[in-house]
Amino acid sequence: MTDGARQRTSTAGSSKDAAGGEKESGGGGGGGVALKKEIGLVSACGIIVGNIIGSGIFVSPKGVMENASSVGVALIVWIITGVITAIGALCYAELGVTIPKSGGDYSYVKDIFGGLAGFLRLWIAVLVIYPTNQAVIALTFSNYVLQPLFPTCFAPEIGLRLLAAVCLLLLTWVNCSSVRWATRVQDMFTAGKLLALALIIIMGIVQICKGEYYWLEPANAFEPFQDYDVGLIALAFLQGSFAYGGWNFLNYVTEELVDPYVNLPRAIFISIPLVTFVYVFANIAYVTAMSPQELLASNAVAVTFGEKLLGVMAWIMPISVALSTFGGVNGSLFTSSRLFFAGAREGHLPRLLAMIHVTRCTPIPALLFTCLSTLLMLCTSDMYTLINYVGFINYLFYGVTVAGQIVLRIKEPNLHRPIRISLIWPVIYLLFWAFLLIFSLYSEPVVCGIGLAIMLTGVPVYFLGVYWDNKPQCFDAVVDKMTYLGQRFCMVVYPAEDKSDGSEEEGEEMKEARSPLSKEENHKSADC
Repeated sequence: MTDGARQRTSTAGSSKDAAGGEKESGGGGGGGVALKKEIGLVSACGIIVGNIIGSGIFVSPKGVMENASSVGVALIVWIITGVITAIGALCYAELGVTIPKSGGDYSYVKDIFGGLAGFLRLWIAVLVIYPTNQAVIALTFSNYVLQPLFPTCFAPEIGLRLLAAVCLLLLTWVNCSSVRWATRVQDMFTAGKLLALALIIIMGIVQICKGEYYWLEPANAFEPFQDYDVGLIALAFLQGSFAYGGWNFLNYVTEELVDPYVNLPRAIFISIPLVTFVYVFANIAYVTAMSPQELLASNAVAVTFGEKLLGVMAWIMPISVALSTFGGVNGSLFTSSRLFFAGAREGHLPRLLAMIHVTRCTPIPALLFTCLSTLLMLCTSDMYTLINYVGFINYLFYGVTVAGQIVLRIKEPNLHRPIRISLIWPVIYLLFWAFLLIFSLYSEPVVCGIGLAIMLTGVPVYFLGVYWDNKPQCFDAVVDKMTYLGQRFCMVVYPAEDKSDGSEEEGEEMKEARSPLSKEENHKSADC
């Protein structure tokens, strides 16, 4: 089956009309199961802010500081990386309303550069990026929850991993149950982490009012605690860019946004400046209570800050980190499952992952797959190494996606674009991106090379699993049987889609391929 045929198989099955007859239902007809548009502007902002602000700003903002070599340069790095992130988000905003499909940069790369390029983006995300990131965030959550129980020693490793697994299972259940529940959890925990950061910023302002701003005076702010080095400053920019990671996650759930043409760009325009403001002023607050040397020596900067200024209320900081990471796991599960859902719908992953529950309208198979892959990562001790290897690849695809915006402008100049930004913005982003990419290759060629090798393992998988049409009949029979059992277990069907792409011309054979479930069971989807 070709990519085009696979895409057509994602249309919905039949449903019953009021008279009891049968009719073909699509997204435009309103009769079939479809992803619900339940993400409003507030929840959209919660997804972006909640995914960017994880544990990093609480635990270890020292990555930028130690490479910037002074407080003043570190603050400049935070501001510039925030501006560059905003520019990248502008580019994604145009792509998001021009290609209004869930899946984010995977969908854009696939549509612009072809199936293989899109598959490699998906492959590295499925194989390493999202399972490892979610596992690390869940472990950070469990570490801060268990810390009060083990004040004089480290919590046992098995306890950390078990609590992380419980966190993942609980949030997977929430996401499987309801999109509204998942977005409410995200909103609540994003508000919680913003309140904690607001407390840090307010304490910093109080410190400044008391005259505690030695490290903010220009003469002291730019006093280096180690010699300035161009390579180290470039590394500081790289660390700053990673700290803003997650700014593109809203593009993964475009199809679930209420009025995406309005709310996608609005959410980006609100969230990125907000995060930049919080990052810069939280770092200003930290240096009002700690010297750069104290900050670099701390393993949990916000906790040390709380111990210095909050006294008996210092427990607020570790609790804030735990709540922040809990919300981070939820946001990552929510968005990454939509990426896998989009990949399956395009025929790049097993088609079961492209199905949604008949009444809850949530992509349960994709969520279970995301959860299982993350649980497997919790069983390995090499996940931090894997993150180092593929962090470079993740950043590589940001640039490829933004370059795709320029390519699309050239290839399809008359394509309808509800938002159309000046091409100077993607050019600025790509210049900054190229600088960091070249520096990464120069400073860590082995790590980048291994990351590229992991990505390229997807090439034979693509040609065997996607490009090769005439697979053995026994293989197709096994896949169909597993899909059927998965549908039975999860109670899922293919979602309805708009038939404007010509899928109404498909034959009876293609209609049968939509779902191994009986027509009667597919009819149950009509109420969603």
